[in-house]
Amino acid sequence: MKCSRRNFLTGTGAVIFTTGGVGLSVLSTQTVAADEASPAKRYGMVHDETACIGCTACTDACRDVNNVPEGVSRLEILRSDPQGEYPDVTYRFTRKSCQHCENPPCVYVCPTGAAYKDEQTGIIDVHKEKCVGCGYCLAACPYQVRFFNPDDHSADKCNFCRDTNLAEGKQPACVESCPTKALTFGDLNDPSSDVNQVIENKVVYRDKVQLGTKPKLYKVPHQKGEIS
Repeated sequence: MKCSRRNFLTGTGAVIFTTGGVGLSVLSTQTVAADEASPAKRYGMVHDETACIGCTACTDACRDVNNVPEGVSRLEILRSDPQGEYPDVTYRFTRKSCQHCENPPCVYVCPTGAAYKDEQTGIIDVHKEKCVGCGYCLAACPYQVRFFNPDDHSADKCNFCRDTNLAEGKQPACVESCPTKALTFGDLNDPSSDVNQVIENKVVYRDKVQLGTKPKLYKVPHQKGEIS
């Protein structure tokens, strides 16, 4: 089938009017809609270990806002062994939660499509109605942050409060509740976002980057030195 200029214009829904040799184009509604569509976001987070005091207000807020059952958690604050000698003892606190990987192993191994990456936000999430409880995603996650929800028996994890606070135009519950502002959240595709300002102006690291997962959870190290 030949694709003439007329056929092409007809197929795209564009109409060309010519008056006195001057062309006036009327674009299809599909083209206009595509032009007006908002660009995709790529949400990420920074946890500043130098500001975290281990109060776990973030974990409590996450549980309340997202109705996370007792016995499981979407995020944890891990405390290091004591550093220094009594009475000058300090601790290092770090966040353990979904990394929202650019290359998510959990998504690649899911046989039903329950685990997925939202291309409009970069958030890794779960279609609970598709989850069959096979546990492949739990086993594939190198960060070991997925769990089975005891109430609905599907895979569960942090989704940056996508269905709760984010849907209401708020920051994730953990960010809003942090008393020391140790958490910064935003769009990594926006050069002027708060999260990018922190990444550009502070020393940061990411967990297990050697695996090629490209995590979007960054951390400001508690102290200088080698990061394991």
